[in-house]
Amino acid sequence: MSAAIPPGGWARARVGGVGPPLLAGAAILGLWEGGLAVWRPQGFLLPRPSAIAASFVEGADSIWSATRATGFIVLTGIAIGVALGVLAALATSRFRAADRTLTPLAAALNALPIIALAPVFNAWFGTMSPRSNQAVVAVVVFFPVFINTAKGLTRVEPIQLELMRSYAASPWAITKQVRIPNALPFFFTALKIAASLSVIAAIVAEYFGGRQDALGPLIVQRAGLSRYADAWAAVAAGAALGITLYTVVTVVERWVLPWHAGTQQERS
Repeated sequence: MSAAIPPGGWARARVGGVGPPLLAGAAILGLWEGGLAVWRPQGFLLPRPSAIAASFVEGADSIWSATRATGFIVLTGIAIGVALGVLAALATSRFRAADRTLTPLAAALNALPIIALAPVFNAWFGTMSPRSNQAVVAVVVFFPVFINTAKGLTRVEPIQLELMRSYAASPWAITKQVRIPNALPFFFTALKIAASLSVIAAIVAEYFGGRQDALGPLIVQRAGLSRYADAWAAVAAGAALGITLYTVVTVVERWVLPWHAGTQQERS
């Protein structure tokens, strides 16, 4: 049994976990700002963080609108990819033939670059259709969710399976009572990976088609006009979107699996 956590212990743990990344980020931004001020490189390909922040504030309306457009693609693509990945993982854990068929296909699909998938999906669904970009995100999300969830569903202690079978439990009962709880930590790990990959996939896919007021076109347009501070502000918005999704997944994980989060803290 884990030791009781004193009052305020969770808050101190959260602050202790967030503090080092914030300090590291501040140090990197400080070196970035100071280095450019000292060396004064030619051109504006790498503007100062202060210039990027000013551009972010100045163009907040357009950046917010673009982030919402990209966020819609990201969230819907994640939903599709997660659903397909979980269903495929359940099938492979239940049927050997599905495992031998789906796993190699998933690995081959994951090897395809985004820049190859986006034009194909645009030809299928239409250049301006959101479904093409949603499909790109779904494909990118599918593989980590499928592989990690399948791993959690199959890596079960044999003694647990023998105990359930001794009670004449059905395969579905074993999946529900043993396999799914065992797979949840693996699933949330995959979801954290997918949270970042989905934003990258959506922005890259937007270079080839979709709404022109999304983050991808906004970055291309601003860079094409040599407004690099504006382009980097849009990049920062994409990074913020990915960090937000990762944080949401982490919070949900701690709510759904408090025992798993507590174990991780004890090990750290």
